[in-house]
Amino acid sequence: MTVWFYLFLGSCFIVFYNYAGYALIVILLNRIRRRPAAPIPPDDQLPSVSFIVAAYNEADCIDQKITNSLGLDYPQHKIEFLFISDGSDDATPSLIRRGDRIISLHQPERQGKSAALNRAVSAARHEILIFSDANTILNRDAVRLITRYYLDSAVGGVAGEKKVLSASDSSDVGDGEGLYWKYESFLKKTDAAFYSVVGAAGELFSLRRSLYTALPASIVLDDFVLSLKVAQQGFRVAYEPEAWASELPSASMKDERKRKVRIAAGGFQAITLLSPLLAFWKYPRLSFLYISHRVLRWAASPFCLVLAFLSNGILVLGGAAPLLTSVFIAQCAFYGAAALAAIQPSLRRFKLVKLAYYFTFMNVCAILGFFRFLNGSQSAVWEKARRAQSA
Repeated sequence: MTVWFYLFLGSCFIVFYNYAGYALIVILLNRIRRRPAAPIPPDDQLPSVSFIVAAYNEADCIDQKITNSLGLDYPQHKIEFLFISDGSDDATPSLIRRGDRIISLHQPERQGKSAALNRAVSAARHEILIFSDANTILNRDAVRLITRYYLDSAVGGVAGEKKVLSASDSSDVGDGEGLYWKYESFLKKTDAAFYSVVGAAGELFSLRRSLYTALPASIVLDDFVLSLKVAQQGFRVAYEPEAWASELPSASMKDERKRKVRIAAGGFQAITLLSPLLAFWKYPRLSFLYISHRVLRWAASPFCLVLAFLSNGILVLGGAAPLLTSVFIAQCAFYGAAALAAIQPSLRRFKLVKLAYYFTFMNVCAILGFFRFLNGSQSAVWEKARRAQSA
């Protein structure tokens, strides 16, 4: 029983450390040193920007994206807009070509988003690159707020904020995803204050063109890999929460599951590709954040949750102390609530039930993503996700 006890304690420690412990440590360290806010420079000091949007069969939203992009508050002579629509077989390419001031990059072959981004960056004329998804809407000051960080030569990239909009059907997909991104935003702010963001979201992120690393066509999480490749070169990735990209949640939990499993499979692929970042002695601050926030989230915590439950159950069957019995009952109640919410969606209107459901859902998707990664069945060719209708 001693072995099971230590397995239980170790699993619980890893889960707690991953989701809360490391953040508490970083918050305490951040109190020692605070980074001053980056000032917004006058127009004549703003850098020139290449704004890149990769779109695949986005005819239903591309006009709105073009209008939003052209309406961004930034000097016109200092920003170019490149829209790439490789493989699109709907009206997306023709709609892009109609856009004023839009540079259309299109080829019939569909090779995936990574290949499309490589081609777009090759065509870009400016040093600062900003990437944004086709189905997102940016706030008017987003580009101005992002580019101010590049006055600091130590900054190699900037991560924007992702906001999940409310769906017309008040879907719990949006509620769960919105709650998750509030938590992620808090961690990004904490990480950036300590040293650097460890993985930007593709909805809105930026980097210096000179630091861009051409991606293999097989890469699934291009945004995550690109931003960490910048950090690997010794530059910080800053975080700007006031530059945001808003998007609708997935149309259903089935669509969300498909998206989460794909992200998890891409996460394991990225861990393999970014294995040099595990060398703590070479990248002390970056490795600490990367392992604590990302590697444990994908590669350890989901499996530790399973191990904690099984080992706790074995200890209880062996006559464990009352405290361990109480913990096991609490685990049963937590996962039982998640299971009931999966069977009866109406129960998700209760916040604690919704939390249990979405937390369990995310970790199950991570485990499924691991097995998809192992069998090599995750394609890098992106799929257009079905989105809910706007409220």
